[in-house]
Amino acid sequence: MKPKTKPAQTIAKCCKNQRRFHHYPFIVPKRTRRYTLIALILSLIIIACNQASTIPPSLVNTSPTETKVLKIWWDKGFTLEEDEALQQVVSNWQKQSGNKVKLSFYSTDELSQKVERELRTGDLPDLIAMSKSEKSRTARLAWYGKLADVSDLILPVKSLYPEMVLKTVSFYNESAQKRSYYALPIHQATMHVYYWRDLLEKVGRSESDIPKDWDGFWKFWKQMQNELRAKQINIYGLGLPLSIAAGDTYQTFEHILEAYDVQILDAKGQLQLNDPEVRQGIVKVLDWYAQLYQQGYLPPDALHWLNPDNNRNLLNRKVLMTTNETLSIPAAVRQDPDTYRKKLGILEFPNKPSGQPMFYLITVQQVVLFADSKNQEIAKDFLAYLIQPEVIGNYLKTAGGRHSPVLKPVWKDPFWTDPNDPHVSMATKTFIQGKTRLFYTFQNPAYSMVLKENVWGKAIQRVLVDRSSSEQAADEAIARIKQIFAQWDSK
Repeated sequence: MKPKTKPAQTIAKCCKNQRRFHHYPFIVPKRTRRYTLIALILSLIIIACNQASTIPPSLVNTSPTETKVLKIWWDKGFTLEEDEALQQVVSNWQKQSGNKVKLSFYSTDELSQKVERELRTGDLPDLIAMSKSEKSRTARLAWYGKLADVSDLILPVKSLYPEMVLKTVSFYNESAQKRSYYALPIHQATMHVYYWRDLLEKVGRSESDIPKDWDGFWKFWKQMQNELRAKQINIYGLGLPLSIAAGDTYQTFEHILEAYDVQILDAKGQLQLNDPEVRQGIVKVLDWYAQLYQQGYLPPDALHWLNPDNNRNLLNRKVLMTTNETLSIPAAVRQDPDTYRKKLGILEFPNKPSGQPMFYLITVQQVVLFADSKNQEIAKDFLAYLIQPEVIGNYLKTAGGRHSPVLKPVWKDPFWTDPNDPHVSMATKTFIQGKTRLFYTFQNPAYSMVLKENVWGKAIQRVLVDRSSSEQAADEAIARIKQIFAQWDSK
């Protein structure tokens, strides 16, 4: 018995021999009706073979959205729940929109290096959530016309944002000769002090014993180091970042400058470094750091910390207190209620040396859309979905409250003011009741280079490592800042 011919083989054979079948008539005598049917089928196959050879490849098996995969890079969370919260937002939007997303997480340091590298090669995603190390880059990217204008997303909901938050995403585009919104604000954070309550209890102290005045506050932690070491607890009283590699270094330094009322830029964004009082203020802050370090109250390895290391050293109880910009430290122990609510403490900064309340520098997490993205429409659709108060509010809560809201309606959720949560409620109090201002980056984009180069971290290193005088280190920092501004103005 002959094997049956496979359909694919039959079609291929028909196409190969289409000339012979082309001469078959479509109308035949009645006594051969079944041959007519066969001929008709074969003719249709022949036509299909002819047409298949002329269809443009781009139209074969292609749907309008098949190649539209939205690529997003995001700052990796300090806990798994943070990443899962964003993954859920992305999953919900994919189901709603029918579009696909390729979401990639990177640590703060990895993201900084990757963005720097890909800016040179051009292999960038559609969207990037700029980490605290990258936000200083946003002003420069906007200046050079690398970012898409997202005013059409912000303007319809402008009234939901505080004016200060909107200033953080308003940049000048030198190419377009205009100022507009070139980033989308997602959430915000500011500096707080974290410490171990239970370690204070070991020497008979509590939060009520911590002074509110500037000198008394810092003297307290030095005294606690001495008393804890007397009990054979090897710990440093202060965990301030000192390295060039960590963004926490310049963020803390800028707060100390603010405490000493050192104004680097005026209200118009112009340098004030020719003012002798400003120079002397920088010298005073460097002397302040040098004294703490030389007296042995700062860990020597803080000179080499990366961004997560102040968190690690506090959580590993190598330091009694540290400063940090977000609630990432309490978020790391949130699953341990006893540690979260009782052992780990959170404080606002003490009053300034002048006795005035501290001003808090806020940083706003931004998402940027690149101007050359081929997925502008779906990228903006995702962003419009993300900034809905119920969506972003639920995301921030699910992520553990590490960051605070920027949209006014989200603050109404009792989650943010719950007195049983000492960390989230303290951050909320600082934003709602405290005095805040923006980093200088938002007054002048040239200052973003000061932060990118970590000029303050270098000045600290000059004093603590190279043994330069505070005056010399201050003069070098001032000279470099002036040079950066001059180079920026010449562009």
